Amino acid sequence: MQTATTLDMLRKSVAALRGDGSNIALVPTMGALHEGHLTLMRAARDHCDHVVASIFVNPTQFGEGEDLDAYPRQLAEDSAMLEGEGVSLLWAPAPEAMYPGGPKDFATSISVSGVSAGFCGADRPGHFDGVATVVCKLFNQVQPDMAFFGEKDWQQLAVIRTMARDLDLIAPHVERIIGVPTVREADGLAMSSRNRYLSDSDRTAATTLPRAMKEAIARIENGEEAAPSLAALQDALLGAGFSSVDYAAMADAMSLAPLTKLADAPARLLVAARIGGTRLIDNMGIG
Repeated sequence: MQTATTLDMLRKSVAALRGDGSNIALVPTMGALHEGHLTLMRAARDHCDHVVASIFVNPTQFGEGEDLDAYPRQLAEDSAMLEGEGVSLLWAPAPEAMYPGGPKDFATSISVSGVSAGFCGADRPGHFDGVATVVCKLFNQVQPDMAFFGEKDWQQLAVIRTMARDLDLIAPHVERIIGVPTVREADGLAMSSRNRYLSDSDRTAATTLPRAMKEAIARIENGEEAAPSLAALQDALLGAGFSSVDYAAMADAMSLAPLTKLADAPARLLVAARIGGTRLIDNMGIG
């Protein structure tokens, strides 16, 4: 596996990979890799000749008081894991390679209206602008044929798909942005780099999240309107030791428009809640 740390190195390496007509998949990450990330690498490898993975802790998607400095960084360990998965090229830029002059002096920002407005977009102002901007840069830098993202952050996936469609990125077909189903621990908790922040007791209590979500989905699929099902979900989380629930909502799976009852179109249950100082997000399909 090659590792590129400058844009010039990256472009030369990508050109070499494409030299025989091969196609390329991109898997963007912020590192601190776990089995969920490795599942993305395997899916990408199944679809394309070469996989390019990026590791970059993007400062522009962290708000004031969020965990940018504390976010785990383990490049050597991550690099070994990627090599073991057959990744051809690791793009591991320093912040100054992505934001010359620093992120505060970076003049361009991409904002995707609509799908970014609610949920995490409301709770974390500017977050999805930072996500859209850095992903657009990654697409321009690597120019992949396909890109792979986890469905665990469903809203992020919707934002990226909308941006790719609107800006004619990657083919420009939305089918080229591949969502890979959430990988879960044996007890149902969605895998996340932030799970390592949980104490043992909070980690045990966190299993209430997927369990309560499944119970709410069962009630909704049995004909109950969303409001009482979501209220019961929130009560279950608070009763288990979660300090707050940022949101628990049913939404159209594509537009993310809130729904009060199940309709014909695919729907999604989206939840963000805090326990022990850690913010956990999850989502599941309904219907």
